[in-house]
Amino acid sequence: QVQLVESGGGLVQAGGSLRLSCAASGRTASYYAMGWFRQAPGKERDLVAAISWGGVIADYAGSVKGRFTISRDNAKNTVYLQMNSLKPEETAVYYCAAKSAGSIWYISTDKNEYDYWGQGTQVTVSS
Repeated sequence: QVQLVESGGGLVQAGGSLRLSCAASGRTASYYAMGWFRQAPGKERDLVAAISWGGVIADYAGSVKGRFTISRDNAKNTVYLQMNSLKPEETAVYYCAAKSAGSIWYISTDKNEYDYWGQGTQVTVSS
């Protein structure tokens, strides 16, 4: 069983930045691919960014490319999401997710493939 705890959410003005963190514990598999997703009220949970265990491979939703950066520190069992130039429409609950992987290169952008989820952290972007 893996526990994920997100932090770093809050209220920020449009154009501002936030850095989300996701601390993982209770690892049972050798490798975990990680992802950040977000869900606005009344909408589906969508991918924001995903990263492989080795941190070499990453993928982003088109709307955040060039503004958001996903990274990880496996020594600290932590994944980060640096968000810059935030927009009001990006107000949502942001979730961290983990998926057991067979290699350091595996990455998934499909939320249905993820095994574990955090409780989420609220990000509110004011206009």
